[in-house]
Amino acid sequence: MASLLRWCSPLRLPLSRSLHTAAVPDNTTTALQLIRSQPSQYVVASFAGRKYILTPRDMLTVPHLRDVKVGDVLVLDEIHELGSREYTLRGNPVIPANKVKVEATVVEHTKGQMEFIFKKKRRKGYRKTIQHKQAYTRLRIGSIEIPSVQASPSSS
Repeated sequence: MASLLRWCSPLRLPLSRSLHTAAVPDNTTTALQLIRSQPSQYVVASFAGRKYILTPRDMLTVPHLRDVKVGDVLVLDEIHELGSREYTLRGNPVIPANKVKVEATVVEHTKGQMEFIFKKKRRKGYRKTIQHKQAYTRLRIGSIEIPSVQASPSSS
């Protein structure tokens, strides 16, 4: 029965053609140069315990940050993935801070919409409504800077 079942690719391409025409980079420096040459980049970064896919000029809403003021610039140091339309570079678990730099500017501290929490115990006459607004901080993501690293002969 196992010999009758065979996986078949939905795309039947001749061996001479392939889906990816770009060359695969052999080291991190080459990959960073290829990503830098692309017109648009993105990063996957951890911020306040969650992962976000970010591009330049994105507006990011995170839970309230107490220690920052409007106009402060934050550096995102936990970058898990850096990519463009054709290339992706993944960290293990993060990309070192000297390879990529992403800054975020605090735009405002705001509150979300009103949330209603209704509690009730049946047959006891107990009803309680709790209302609150969650506090948020909004960040504007700056440009993704990939510094050009000069390859030294001692490192490979």
